[in-house]
Amino acid sequence: MHGLFKLFALAFRENRLHSKEVRHVLENNGTHKARYVMIGGFLGAGKTTTIAKLARILSDEGWRVGLITNDQGSNLVDTAMLRSHGFETAEISGGCFCCRFNSLVEAADALKDKNAPDVFIAEPVGSCTDLVATVTYPLRRIYGDQFEIAPLSVMVDPIRAMQVMGLRDGRRFSSKVNYIYAKQLEEADILVINKIETLSSTERTELELALNSRFPGKQVLAVSAREGTGLGEWFDQLKTGSQQSGRTMDIDYKLYAEGEALLGWLNATVQLKSAHPFDGNTWIEDLAAAIQDQLSTENGEIAHLKMTLNPERGLGEIAVINLVRNDLIPELSQTLPVAIHGAQLVINLRAEMDPDTLKATLVQALATAIRTHPQVKADLEHVEHFRPGKPEPTHRMSAPVES
Repeated sequence: MHGLFKLFALAFRENRLHSKEVRHVLENNGTHKARYVMIGGFLGAGKTTTIAKLARILSDEGWRVGLITNDQGSNLVDTAMLRSHGFETAEISGGCFCCRFNSLVEAADALKDKNAPDVFIAEPVGSCTDLVATVTYPLRRIYGDQFEIAPLSVMVDPIRAMQVMGLRDGRRFSSKVNYIYAKQLEEADILVINKIETLSSTERTELELALNSRFPGKQVLAVSAREGTGLGEWFDQLKTGSQQSGRTMDIDYKLYAEGEALLGWLNATVQLKSAHPFDGNTWIEDLAAAIQDQLSTENGEIAHLKMTLNPERGLGEIAVINLVRNDLIPELSQTLPVAIHGAQLVINLRAEMDPDTLKATLVQALATAIRTHPQVKADLEHVEHFRPGKPEPTHRMSAPVES
């Protein structure tokens, strides 16, 4: 199977085969399995941007793609963003893939009914680890006739990684949260340093050396998902490579649970209305800045703030803004082309902070945005704020049992 996919990937590049011809050859050889690609990494590493890039490239090459997003809560910005790009996307909420394994399989089945994907790309919760033992090994053992498992990639925000590893000054998470961060890197087949445009050549070399030293035997790649730099080699491995077999890492689930419990989770929806057209891009930027100011005042460490603004009468365009550390300026990655009269705002906020304080932060930031833009009415329709529960995997296998 590995050889077939490598052959087809090469053929796609030379425009010799179309997707229908590939599926015909695979099905007639009785070897058709969907690729299962999982891209992990801590909150704010750039997973969703990367998955959108990978999905677009695969679609352009003729692959049918299904995406699966995952979160502890509901109403995900990631899901809205990926769907805005036209991709079939299933959302699993209420727990990590490890604890919602059956839901993961059901989501894959639902996507099969829609467009029979050749490849599934799954984005796990950014605070989740132990994915090999609880997700990919069970998939190989129980559903090995349906899925071919690609190497597990774990993405790294370089500045966050340098702070965690003591290579750069800056605010850090507590030791229990950093335990989860380190375990994510430990179990990766491929460590992917993202956002290399933010590093000097000296910093990049320093980080690569540190990762190779602390996690020997890992393949370390450096890319910029936004600019498209270095993606080719990595994506080729995701299309044709296979996950390696071996014993899974040791993990202290008590410490893992305590680390997750330190993170506050907030998901909210806000309805915006105005009698006169307003600039949605400016509004969402001002709200993100207000949330950032409030969090700094409360001494909370941001893991990731993501928001989408979806106009009532748009043509599929949405505004998307991200903030992955306290010391950055919120970044508008997708913009609305015209002024709007109304929209639904979806907010996903993760920080090392008490969830009640997160909610109070949002309420105060919304009040600031309303004062700044008095013509825009903002109604907080739904909010959920909580700490993740203790991870309790559906399955855990220390080594794969091949069929």
